[in-house]
Amino acid sequence: MSKEVQVSAPRTRNRWGEGERLRGEILAAASRLLSELDGEDGLTIRGVARVAGIAPASIYQHFTDRAALVAGLTEHEFVRLRVAMEAAGDRVDSGDVVGRVRAMLHASCRFAMDNPGHYRLMTANGPPGTAPGVRPAGPLVDVIDLLVAGFARCAAAGVALRVSPERAAVIAFVGAHGRVALFQDSAKHNDADSVMSFVDEFVALVFA
Repeated sequence: MSKEVQVSAPRTRNRWGEGERLRGEILAAASRLLSELDGEDGLTIRGVARVAGIAPASIYQHFTDRAALVAGLTEHEFVRLRVAMEAAGDRVDSGDVVGRVRAMLHASCRFAMDNPGHYRLMTANGPPGTAPGVRPAGPLVDVIDLLVAGFARCAAAGVALRVSPERAAVIAFVGAHGRVALFQDSAKHNDADSVMSFVDEFVALVFA
């Protein structure tokens, strides 16, 4: 049985200029609620309002409908993922450029394994489609760009790559994403260490 979602106490109206804080509270409440659901289908305006301790009308001031709320939540979760990856990389000595890349990928895997519902929501549609020759944009691309920068630092430090930093980042992310998907499909969910080992072995393949 899943644990009960923590419901915030009824709150007073934000003072002028605090609308962004309320928006953040709504997204944090939606994130907590999603962690207790089987999927995003159970994510409702009323449910989020209950967890946040506000009236549903307050949510409509920031999100026109449920689809807008889900889109906002997706961006919110990608920010959490980016922060976790950046923090993991920063904890590694700046001279260990390969270790920083591995740390960021480990952080992305841990986030996905600890937040399976959120991660499925975030990666459900992939990067947005664009016209030929136009570089995709969006929160997923922003995450991959962290890895691009990491592999570019490797190349600049003299660690040779078999492919470009851009290609290396996509290969590493897709490999880690696929391994996490296998973890999430496992009935036992007891092989988290093997996920990290796989990521390290997979990353090693992009270096010459």
